[in-house]
Amino acid sequence: MKITIIAGARPNFMKIAPIIHAIQKAQERGKDITYRLVHTGQHYDQKMSETFFEELNIPQPDVNLGCGGGTQAEQTAHIMVAFEKELVDNPCDLVIVVGDVTSTMACSIVAKKLNTKVAHVEAGIRSWDLTMPEEINRMVTDTLSDLYFTTSEVANTNLRNLGAKPEQIHFVGNVMIDTLMANFERLRKPDFYDQIGLQEKQYIVLTLHRPANVDEAEKLTATMREIVDNTRGLPIIFPIHPRTAKVFTELGIQAPHLHIVDPLGYLEFNYLVRHCKAVITDSGGITEETTVMGIPCITLRDNTERPETCTIGTNELIGTNPKAIKPILDKLFSGQWKKGGIPDLWDGHAAERIVEILTLKA
Repeated sequence: MKITIIAGARPNFMKIAPIIHAIQKAQERGKDITYRLVHTGQHYDQKMSETFFEELNIPQPDVNLGCGGGTQAEQTAHIMVAFEKELVDNPCDLVIVVGDVTSTMACSIVAKKLNTKVAHVEAGIRSWDLTMPEEINRMVTDTLSDLYFTTSEVANTNLRNLGAKPEQIHFVGNVMIDTLMANFERLRKPDFYDQIGLQEKQYIVLTLHRPANVDEAEKLTATMREIVDNTRGLPIIFPIHPRTAKVFTELGIQAPHLHIVDPLGYLEFNYLVRHCKAVITDSGGITEETTVMGIPCITLRDNTERPETCTIGTNELIGTNPKAIKPILDKLFSGQWKKGGIPDLWDGHAAERIVEILTLKA
């Protein structure tokens, strides 16, 4: 079986790494399976892309399509044009797409128009919020896919409601957690950790990048003020996303315990999360990692495509109203946070299950 694996943006790299490693192990066992890694270039910042190949022991891509920048429509079009040529020149039996970024949707469309089967890893998750580009990407990709590899029973139900056949749906677990567990012992302390004087469980990690939180100066200022004023003076470490930095630098928000740092690599960021008191975020993937690490997570979103992080894990979804921040931080500091658990099959072996299924179908 010849497989083409698609990666384009930072969240993809954590998901493809264990799949590649599982394919390599299958090859060592004599399985007839090969892969070609296509990097669409959707994220072109070095911290957002290239460092992940080294950190996660991923081979350099066979090709980088160089499709970074532009509007949503422009980037989708660039990826489709470039990937069509790539797939015509290098045909395969199956295209694997992961997650919900622009590259995921664009490459799925191209593959199906070239009569190539598509497998979607992390299929079936839904926020039901069509204002999020990621939700549109998920819906289109799932409509086109031939194989679905899922992280939860909720995702399975969503796919069945979509009309997917039982034999297409494979509940395998979470490849993001495969990568986290494989790298626990490799996590490394950021340079600034000791410089700032951070101490175990005595600081907060903050990430923000979604338009609902960062695009309006007044809203971002109010959100930051609530966080700064209600974290009891604990250091707040804010690795700032390029999207957020554009707005943030114009606002002049400062506080003695607010530390703005550059985007971090995977190993450094997860070291920071593993040892913090809590995470405040609007990311989806981080809520999965905090659930497995048992770290309290406060999510500034009105909905989530990962409900199991709330119903089973350590995540609390509080919406985007800045006034909701103080009550939830009071709950955190009062010691009343839920302990949480780990969802089924989030055990570090999802990619092995995926490759086993693929080799059976070869």
